[in-house]
Amino acid sequence: MSDLTLSVQNLSKSFRISHLSGGLGGYRTLHEELTTLPRRMINRLRGNGKSTSETFWALRNVSFDVNAGEVLGIIGSNGAGKSTLLKILNRITEPTLGGVDIYGRVGALLEVGTGFHPELTGRENIFLNGAILGMTRAEIKRKFDEIVAFAEVERFLDTPVKRYSSGMYVRLAFAVAAHLDPEILLIDEVLAVGDAEFQKKCLAKMEDVATKEGRTVIFVSHNMDAVCHLCSRCVLLRNGEIEKTGSASEVVANYLGGEQQELPTIEFPAIDSDASFRFAGLYRSEQEAANSFSVNEPILLNCSFNVRRQIEGLQLSFSVFNFKGERIFYSSVSMAKPAISVEAPGEHNITAVIPAHLLLPGRYSITIALHTPKTKLYDVRKHALGFRILATMLDRYDGFSGDDLGHVYANVKWQRANERGARSAISETVSVSAAS
Repeated sequence: MSDLTLSVQNLSKSFRISHLSGGLGGYRTLHEELTTLPRRMINRLRGNGKSTSETFWALRNVSFDVNAGEVLGIIGSNGAGKSTLLKILNRITEPTLGGVDIYGRVGALLEVGTGFHPELTGRENIFLNGAILGMTRAEIKRKFDEIVAFAEVERFLDTPVKRYSSGMYVRLAFAVAAHLDPEILLIDEVLAVGDAEFQKKCLAKMEDVATKEGRTVIFVSHNMDAVCHLCSRCVLLRNGEIEKTGSASEVVANYLGGEQQELPTIEFPAIDSDASFRFAGLYRSEQEAANSFSVNEPILLNCSFNVRRQIEGLQLSFSVFNFKGERIFYSSVSMAKPAISVEAPGEHNITAVIPAHLLLPGRYSITIALHTPKTKLYDVRKHALGFRILATMLDRYDGFSGDDLGHVYANVKWQRANERGARSAISETVSVSAAS
């Protein structure tokens, strides 16, 4: 318990939502607003326009603990309660039920400009924000140059921040929050405002804050790649409740629908198209359907589809995606040697073999399509099939998981350079590969 920096116990937050009864519901145009005004005024005078309200629970019975040096990701769709949770953790909003125990000073970056006074300069806001975080003037002075260098706003340091762009605002706000030694750092999706280079810089800083300085980071983001890279653990919120907690890769896969995708075979309902899929399946052998494979066995992808008329240039293709939705590779029948034609009318049954030692351990999904390149899409089944590549005791990756190493197994030829030098060794390797 001595490592505990934050404990959330049965946290719930409700809001009152008001409604006006007796009037016309929904959105109205200006013309409708003006023409219905007399009727709505009469309804109010008669007492038919009374206000009603309902209780909306933004959070319900949320509980979790966070240890020192841990980076916890909070993910979920819009309206799931992520920002409300961070505002309670930062003591901006009070919970309706439950409580939060915080052991240490909290620094937060929740919205652009939170804690900044628009009329004050960048320099003055650094001292103001530092004071709000509980820092002494001496502590702020000691960190001042480092903050300014990180934010890259030296030229505008004595300019009122109301004249800053949103990107400059975020750079300065993040620099203050990250450098003034809070034990717990709360970061909302606000980092999306910054450019790609600054986002990369922020992620590196948050990683340093957690691993080298031993501080705790609570990170809310819709960027699943950043969550998987930065966070050791994740909490998935849905409709204000915790749906799943666990390792970042498992929770992100659940959020993106990975649990529902892992079907070894699937039959498709008929659609009105000149070319449409009937069936698709993954197999370990010709008869054994499977959705998990070892790294050293091939995967057979079988597709059956109907072509109702001659379609010149028709292609069957598939793409393999990782659990974050990133395309790993693409292939089509035109790449076969010799190429396979599926243009003729009738039923086609095609098998593609994904070779062994291509994909590293992890979760993957397959999208299949019937199309004429850059012309027409006849049928597409997005993420129709899901599978896992599993590591065995014999598979060695120096202690890393597949997610840490990427997704493709690279059969790199390693050798020690001989007396003739590295260039000779490279030319030897190339000539051997070409001969084989």
